[in-house]
Amino acid sequence: MSSPRPDRTGAVAPAVAVLLIAVLFGGLVGTWPPFVAVESGSMAPGVERGDLVVVTAADRPPWGDLATTADPDAPTRLGGAGDVVVYAVPGAGDRPVFHRLAFPVEAGEDWTERADPALLSGDCAELSTCPAPYDGYVTHGDANELYDQSAGIAPVVPEEWIAGKALFAVPNLGWIRVGIDAAAARYGGVATAVVLVGSAGLAGGVCALFVGRLRRGGRR
Repeated sequence: MSSPRPDRTGAVAPAVAVLLIAVLFGGLVGTWPPFVAVESGSMAPGVERGDLVVVTAADRPPWGDLATTADPDAPTRLGGAGDVVVYAVPGAGDRPVFHRLAFPVEAGEDWTERADPALLSGDCAELSTCPAPYDGYVTHGDANELYDQSAGIAPVVPEEWIAGKALFAVPNLGWIRVGIDAAAARYGGVATAVVLVGSAGLAGGVCALFVGRLRRGGRR
């Protein structure tokens, strides 16, 4: 009699389950990926480097429209008033920035008149982003000394650059993503993906073997 074919579904089940949960979560919050790994300390102490932040689409109910620090009824998120958003400046390597919305501006406005002087490096005539070239937002990292638009991090941020806003953060869970990004930058995306898939398969196989032994031990 031939031996029964080994059941290998247990080896991939953990990876499939994680992927399914991520897809379902992405559908719920309306963004993909639904998580952001924080790579700097610019939003400390509300969010530290290595934290994993869950984000939602900017207009996704029930969390409402975008709110800034200047709004009188701004919600408190991640240690401060106003929404913390993820945005990317086109042509700047598409490296996402994770900062708070300070206040909205209109095209042609001298926004320094409404700004906190302590967060400015000069007056409107000295800033390349002032007057505002279009409608958008002035942004700020909670731990930074200047507005993004004063520090040269970004011009005024229009709403179409905003990929999502933060809901909450999970401490230290983002180090995995930070490590993956660092490996991809050093060794390439393909090599990193091969290692990750192999590691996931190995981990799934070890888990399946362990569970199988427990089951066999329980039948004795």
